[in-house]
Amino acid sequence: MDTGLADRTVLVTGASGSLGRSIAEEFGTEGARLILQGRSRTAELEAFVAGRSWASAARVIEADLSQPGTLAAALDRVLGDDEPLDHVVANAGHWPSEARPCHHIDEERFLDTLQSNLMGAVRTAQYFMARLERLGPRPGEGASLTFTGSTAARFGERDHSDYAAAKAALVGLARTLKNEVTRIDPLARVNVIEPGWSQGEVVRPELQAPGMVTRVTRTLALRQLGRGKDVGRAAVFLASPRMARHVTGEILGVHGGMEGRVLWGEGDIDEASIMARLDDADPSPPGTG
Repeated sequence: MDTGLADRTVLVTGASGSLGRSIAEEFGTEGARLILQGRSRTAELEAFVAGRSWASAARVIEADLSQPGTLAAALDRVLGDDEPLDHVVANAGHWPSEARPCHHIDEERFLDTLQSNLMGAVRTAQYFMARLERLGPRPGEGASLTFTGSTAARFGERDHSDYAAAKAALVGLARTLKNEVTRIDPLARVNVIEPGWSQGEVVRPELQAPGMVTRVTRTLALRQLGRGKDVGRAAVFLASPRMARHVTGEILGVHGGMEGRVLWGEGDIDEASIMARLDDADPSPPGTG
């Protein structure tokens, strides 16, 4: 099915990470004109882009979303005065790997996590909406904004209260902005994707620990880990003005049917089979594509 994303400008923030690269791959395959933001690994991101079939339609920018104004300045340089920003995937964020209960998380870490996961998304949304207001909508299509949330927002995440709080705030933000953006573009939509456990580079070392795959899949109806392309395809669906034209203010879980309770005993989980299903999952690491 034609998604209607060909030749449309799509911004993906946090594109230097494995999830961001997977999202970029799916939009690139749809023929979108990509702007890919990274904070400090832009050389790796450029190497990744160089190996893709859609490289000529992609631009890489460097911006620290935790600093006000840096994203806006970088986007203004590549977009110029009159290029529309049709679709945005606000994917940038950071998961603090050190587990700490809330009363042992100092204020500096809490604020850093909020800056990375919430305020970066807020600044991205503000730029998107301001540009849409200035240039106006494309008739009959509808722009879109999609946030990358987390199941931590739905179920909480022990010893990561800062991350859970930041991702939970995105839900309220999206459900507010979906009512604001239609005053600018009557067909514009705002949604959230909630990924669950996947094989991303941040958590991959943890998944190698004995029994970890069993533990994290015991609450999933689908006894498998997610892949970056699963999230990327969900992002394409939500951005598409043809496939999701009547979907806004929604929280789309891409987490294998996760519940807040154990569904499977240890004997029901085949770790080797789960890991084998990930072999062809995602784009090559930077520099190998």
